[in-house]
Amino acid sequence: MKIGLIGFGKTGKAVANVILQNKGFSLEWVLRRSTLLEHKSVPEFLGVASDEPGLIYSTSSIKISELLDTHPVDIIIDFSSETGIYTYGKIAEERKIKIISAVSHYGEKEQKLLKELSAHTVVFWSPNITLGVNYLLFAAKFLKKIAPWVDIEIVEEHFKGKEGVSGTAIKIAEALDLEKSDINSVRAGGIVGKHEVIFGFPYQTVRLIHESISREAFGNGVIFIAENLANKKEGLYNFEDILLPYFKH
Repeated sequence: MKIGLIGFGKTGKAVANVILQNKGFSLEWVLRRSTLLEHKSVPEFLGVASDEPGLIYSTSSIKISELLDTHPVDIIIDFSSETGIYTYGKIAEERKIKIISAVSHYGEKEQKLLKELSAHTVVFWSPNITLGVNYLLFAAKFLKKIAPWVDIEIVEEHFKGKEGVSGTAIKIAEALDLEKSDINSVRAGGIVGKHEVIFGFPYQTVRLIHESISREAFGNGVIFIAENLANKKEGLYNFEDILLPYFKH
């Protein structure tokens, strides 16, 4: 499968690294706002031996339509920002290119756009695209179903510069019918990302913990989702849609 990657920050670089090392995928290009590194080779920049084109382009120098004309892709993966969808969304819909978005936060307007795009192509969105944290979410929902009266606390830890409450923590809170105010946030050092759900029972405590040791975990998640979307029809999908079939066997 041919891949186009939107965004090339710390996480985008880690995701590109994983894609380049997977023989089932070809990284055709990276698109970012900055002109820094423009026309540089991603494999060369990351020090990965690869024959894939993987050149870096800037939105200020090339239109997405031109990029797709010269370097068509099967999937666009978005690790940019809330507004990134406006750069490529419509043309991806027109050309029936699958969209995998791992953007942490979307407003109502952007969520509505994702829904509209999904009428004509496959659209996937998850605030956290790691397999582990989504398994944690499944387990947490199951435990609350068994004991709906249990006390629950959510703790999310991230690197010092991360702004706002973790999108993943908000998703966990919503799944467990908790308020955003019930989330405890910690910002310290270079923590990649840690989410903990604490279940307080009388005389015992259950803790579900997921910790991202490296941002490459997001790349593994992207590969997992891309493989599982291969035969999906048009529609808007989330991680639960992808994982549910595994729990039915």
